[in-house]
Amino acid sequence: MLFPQNLGKNLSIDETCLSNGEVYTFLTNKEGHGGKGTLVAVVRGTKAETVIAVLERIPLSKRKEVEEITLDLSSSMMLIARTVFPKTRITNDRFHVQKLYYDALDELRITLRWMARDIENEEIKRCKEEGVAYIPFRYANGDTRKQLLARAKFILTRHESKWTDSQRWRADIIFEFYPELKQAYELAMSLTNIYNARSNKNAARLNLAKWFDKVEKLAGNAFQTVVDTFVNHYDTILNFFVNRQTNAGAESFNAKVKAFRRQFRGVSDIPFFLYRLSMLCA
Repeated sequence: MLFPQNLGKNLSIDETCLSNGEVYTFLTNKEGHGGKGTLVAVVRGTKAETVIAVLERIPLSKRKEVEEITLDLSSSMMLIARTVFPKTRITNDRFHVQKLYYDALDELRITLRWMARDIENEEIKRCKEEGVAYIPFRYANGDTRKQLLARAKFILTRHESKWTDSQRWRADIIFEFYPELKQAYELAMSLTNIYNARSNKNAARLNLAKWFDKVEKLAGNAFQTVVDTFVNHYDTILNFFVNRQTNAGAESFNAKVKAFRRQFRGVSDIPFFLYRLSMLCA
């Protein structure tokens, strides 16, 4: 489905699942705000060549009028944007960038939790051999090692100003016994501060370079993957600091599509579903 008349200066491109794992690529106009004039194109699948072939039906002169397009870190979406909109500024969504780092942070937490599980198993085994009752180690707040690291997930994704008293106590224990988590958490907050600062692109470039240097010193392959991804997409990540555009509009539209799908208890006839969607949003 293609609606060239809805093309605007600021676009978003993303993918969503409609039914039985069938993924569709949606191109939307930010100025539509989820209502009439939002939907520019719907293409079945995410294969770059297929999506490009559909979008190139729009005259090149109109495509050159697009000023900015936001997307996630998908290489397929990047290829589509570069090919179809050659004069457009491509911007990686800040929330996907931050999520990449938080995923690496959570992988470190999970690794430490598996280590805690191994320690507990060794202690249980030793107690059985010695014929004594096993009493698990507990921290001052009553958490065992496994419980502490399991409950750390929420804490490590929130700013300390949003912690409750019990969470702050738990965080103090976590950072005392697992300093590597403290260091990784502080860098996550530093990245948030870089994005929230009202700095220009050049200042952000310097701040991110300093942040890279610190992340490279963290142990773990996941953090190296974060650095490599940042390096590979450095220019498009920095484009956020030009107009501070995000892909929130596309995510909101996806949520609307899923809510529409739930309203009708699933999608049995995808063409008819898309027709109804186009009547509302195209």
